[in-house]
Amino acid sequence: MVKQERAVRTREAAVRTTAAEIDRKGYDGTSLSAVSKSAGVSVGALTFHFPSKSDLANAVWQAGQSLLAEAVGRVAAHRTPPLLRVIELSLAIADLMENETTVRAAIRLSRESRSPFPWTDCWLPEVRRLLGEAHRGGQLSHDTPVEDLTLLVQYLVDGTEAYLRARPGAEREGDSAVTQLERLWALVLTGVQDTGAPGTNLPPARP
Repeated sequence: MVKQERAVRTREAAVRTTAAEIDRKGYDGTSLSAVSKSAGVSVGALTFHFPSKSDLANAVWQAGQSLLAEAVGRVAAHRTPPLLRVIELSLAIADLMENETTVRAAIRLSRESRSPFPWTDCWLPEVRRLLGEAHRGGQLSHDTPVEDLTLLVQYLVDGTEAYLRARPGAEREGDSAVTQLERLWALVLTGVQDTGAPGTNLPPARP
């Protein structure tokens, strides 16, 4: 039992440490020796549980995806209107990106094409489903394309990740990413255009 507990602690420490390394340096910048040193375990003990860096990265990916999947399932189970659930889901993801190293590392692995599939596959289909439900239920205006709104949600979430990536935790000041995203959603829901003001019509889309 003691050996099993020690093995679990070693694995957990290795995954946490690898996630932190990948979050900061990317897959290519992460080494088994650096993980071993930061985790406080020997390279031999590390490779006993994870024979290669790829195995470690896969464990990080699974840990991050698990947290994202939990958030999707939790929000999907709410009884709130579907449009509100879309907003709740984007805020839950923003909170995970800001506070969970494994989630940021999983996203970075996806960005670097080191993951089995794009990280958006975990949550974007649910956004699309909820927006379709919102459209059918009359929550959206009839001329609001569901695919365009789905793309807007992806832009908001991806923009949040890019903002957090550009400003490491030690440098962040002021409002959290969730608070900022809440304000952006308020703009989306209320609109910014004064329809009576001159010169505010959008130019025609390029072919």
